Amino acid sequence: MKENAAQIEKLKEALTRAEAVIIGAGAGLSTSAGYTYSGERFQKYFADFEKKYGIRDMYSGGFYPYETLEEYWAWWSKHILYNRYCDIPKPVYNELFRLVCGKEYFVITTNVDHCFQKAGFDKHRLFYTQGDYGLLQCSVPCHDKTYDNEEIVRDMVEKQKDMKIPTELIPRCPVCGKPMTTNLRVDDTFVQDEGWHKACERYQQFVKKYKNKRVLYLELGVGGNTPAIIKYPFWRLTEQNPQAVYACINYGEAVCPSEIKEQSICIDADIGSVLSELL
Repeated sequence: MKENAAQIEKLKEALTRAEAVIIGAGAGLSTSAGYTYSGERFQKYFADFEKKYGIRDMYSGGFYPYETLEEYWAWWSKHILYNRYCDIPKPVYNELFRLVCGKEYFVITTNVDHCFQKAGFDKHRLFYTQGDYGLLQCSVPCHDKTYDNEEIVRDMVEKQKDMKIPTELIPRCPVCGKPMTTNLRVDDTFVQDEGWHKACERYQQFVKKYKNKRVLYLELGVGGNTPAIIKYPFWRLTEQNPQAVYACINYGEAVCPSEIKEQSICIDADIGSVLSELL
């Protein structure tokens, strides 16, 4: 952390001075918190799937063309259980909450693992843009509603054998009877339900309220897959407001455009380690 000491001090000062903090969080934040999708953790939960299907990590396993819904839900029930309903391995989200809980804050995230609420963040200050592992939707979809899945997910994991769930546990839409699927933005069938739209509106109102004030845009672990959701808007909003500060903590990907260099703090390091230093 020695090479980042000066930038960490600048970020500490920016946090102190900020009238509001807008957090933009990507997969790197959950990775820092221990929700890793490969290596030892993958082997612990999915060694059988690797042996049978040749799947090498949890991310690619979600896109595997399973031949039956029994196999599909055997995978997804375990994936959801271990990445949504199990405890977060490291206290990174809790430390982030400690840093901002006394501030006016809002979170926009592409993560779907519910870690913010587990750590105590106010659910009315969260905008999950890409869905939630804890929700199901109609696969068609025939209507714009989502459904909590914890009970059925735990049932699927408990009763599956040989990487297949019992046929009677396949979730079906209560309206049209077609199979249900995860509420994740993977194509144009993604359901943006009433809760999604309300969260989006609250986020937009928060951004509007503070766009000309001392606001810290704190980007954590956001990669290049979907830069138009968090990264580019944060850059644009910083450029439009001389009082704003853009801070990016991202291991191997901490960059900013030259137009906002004087307003930016870029820290190439593990997010959890930086948050611990800030505390």
